[in-house]
Amino acid sequence: MDKLCCFSGSCSQLAGHSSNDAGKGKSSLSGVKITYGFSLVKGRANHPMEDYHVAKFIQIRGQELGLFAIFDGHLGDDVPAYLQKHLFTNILKEEDFWNDPGGAIFKAYGKTDKAILSQSPDLGQGGSTAVTAILMNGTRLWIANIGDSRAVLAKGREVIQLTVDHEPSTERGSIENRGGFVSNMPGDVPRVNGQLAVSRAFGDKSLKSHLSSDPDICFEDVTADCDLLILASDGLWKVMSNEEAVDIARKAKDPQAAARLLTAEAVNKASKDDISCIVVQLRAQRCDGYGRP
Repeated sequence: MDKLCCFSGSCSQLAGHSSNDAGKGKSSLSGVKITYGFSLVKGRANHPMEDYHVAKFIQIRGQELGLFAIFDGHLGDDVPAYLQKHLFTNILKEEDFWNDPGGAIFKAYGKTDKAILSQSPDLGQGGSTAVTAILMNGTRLWIANIGDSRAVLAKGREVIQLTVDHEPSTERGSIENRGGFVSNMPGDVPRVNGQLAVSRAFGDKSLKSHLSSDPDICFEDVTADCDLLILASDGLWKVMSNEEAVDIARKAKDPQAAARLLTAEAVNKASKDDISCIVVQLRAQRCDGYGRP
C-alpha cells in the first residue's frame, strides 16, 4: 500500500504473510442463501503483501453473524495482521454490542487502536486502514471504516457507497486543528505532514497526534432489493468506479468469480497497489446474474 511516503533510509519493511489468494463460503441460515468470495492480489511494490482480510460466518447467542473486513496496511503488515486477529473479537466482547452495535463498534475501534499503540516492541510504527461489515441474521448490516478502503452496496438500480474516504484533502481542518499539516510534497498526493495519504488510520504512532482513529459507521436494512456487497482496498478503487465494480461483479457466476474478476480488472487497469476484494451475494441469483433489474 502506498499510503505512507518513505524517505530514503527511513522505513524498514516487515515480514509479509502467506494466505490463500482466493476463497469462498456461505451462510447456514435456513431459507436464506448468502454466499461470499474473496480475492487478494499482491501489488507491484517491492515489499511483502500488506493487505489482510476476514470473511466468515459464525454462530453466537443463537444468532448468525457474517464478519467481513479488508485491512490495508502500510510500513509493514504488523498492524493489519493484528486487526485481522483482534478487531472483530474486540467488537463482539463489548457489553452493549447486542443492544447498540454501532456504539460497540465505535468503542472497539478506539480500544483496538490504543492496544496497537501500547504494544512493546512498537507495533504502531506502521498502520492500516480498515473497512468492516457485520451482517446480522442476513437482515441487518453494520458498516464501519477508517481510511480509504471502501464498501459499496448494490440495491436495485442504485449503487450506494456506504463508507467515507478519509483523505487529507477533505479533512485538512481537523488535521490542522491537531497541529499537523497537509502537503503535496513529495509527489502530487496530499499527505498528512507530507507522509501519510489517509487522514484516519490504525497505528501510525509517529503521526497519531494529528490523526483520528474514529470510524464512520452506517446501518442498512438488507431488503429484498439488496443483492450485492463489495468490500475492497484502494488498490481497486483507485482504478475503478463504484458503478463499474458492481457491473463487473454482476457478470460473474458466483461471488468468488466476481472477486477474481474485480482484482483481475484492477490489475489490467495498471493498479500498482495490493488489491483485496470481498464480494457478498445477499440474495439468490435471478435470471440476470445478481438480480439486476
